Amino acid sequence: MLKFILRRFALLVPTFLGITIVAFGFVRILPGDPVLLMAGERGLTPERYQRLLEEFGYNRPLWQQYIDYLGDLLRGDFGNSFVTKQPVLSEFFTLFPATVELSVCAMVIAIIVGIPAGIVAASKRGSFWDQSIMGTALVGYSMPIFWWGLLLIIVFSGWLGWTPISGRISLVYFFQAKTGFMLIDSLLSGQDGAFLSALRHLILPSLVLATIPLAVIARQTRSAMLEVLGEDYVRTARAKGLSTRRVVGLHALRNAMIPVITVIGLSVGTLLAGAILTETIFSWPGIGKWMVHSISRRDYQVVQGGLLLIAVIVMVVNLLVDMAYGLINPRIRHN
Repeated sequence: MLKFILRRFALLVPTFLGITIVAFGFVRILPGDPVLLMAGERGLTPERYQRLLEEFGYNRPLWQQYIDYLGDLLRGDFGNSFVTKQPVLSEFFTLFPATVELSVCAMVIAIIVGIPAGIVAASKRGSFWDQSIMGTALVGYSMPIFWWGLLLIIVFSGWLGWTPISGRISLVYFFQAKTGFMLIDSLLSGQDGAFLSALRHLILPSLVLATIPLAVIARQTRSAMLEVLGEDYVRTARAKGLSTRRVVGLHALRNAMIPVITVIGLSVGTLLAGAILTETIFSWPGIGKWMVHSISRRDYQVVQGGLLLIAVIVMVVNLLVDMAYGLINPRIRHN
């Protein structure tokens, strides 16, 4: 097991270097001049412009800029925002709890709905229920997030008035954030109706963000269940007279969960990517909205640091999934 873990850690090094190259190169191809953004075009003399270029290292060759950038990363320095002048790392972890709260709620919805839907579809293969569930999953996977989000806002917030349009909590509530997670902070505040308000603001963004992972989990559960239901030990269990619920729930589902757990772990990247659009649509103050605004404001340090931090989080989650997979199925360690 130790060798398995060490091999996975060794793979992180070239992956991390590749991510830094992508983040560094992506920012360099964006239009605009960071020096003009920082100093402003008015009153910027050629001498001051050259001085700022030299101060921030933009007049050096790209390979030297990349080496300096890599050295700063190894020291834990992700730079400062051109707009707010605050450290990128500090801003990221200030906003990250909002994205985590949204992503966790979306994943809970995807798991609670997706796994039972996949089990029902596999148990009733070829039936109306199977075709309906898989057809709905295909539509959910193919549906653009921005269109789906706007549609839900029109129906549930506009026509029915059941849910708020944007934000994390109503403006009538004000309290000191202790954890950054609005559901927890609203409970700790002790204010009547604060938790319910935070929950109502969370419903629509979570449903929108959960759509694609839900569809993937449902389809993967169905596929894994169909494969397991054809195994000899399942047919033996049925021959012994065990009920369908016991055969499916005890014998088949336990073995089918291995690939499903892997898909759940790998869906973290999908959630973070979808959070960018979801947070923008619902004005959710997380890292997705932060990144979109930084791109529009040409805040290169934030874009560069945010891309790298998001990629590192996805990479770490994938590593944990690999380790968990090796624990669940020991044969993976030797392969």
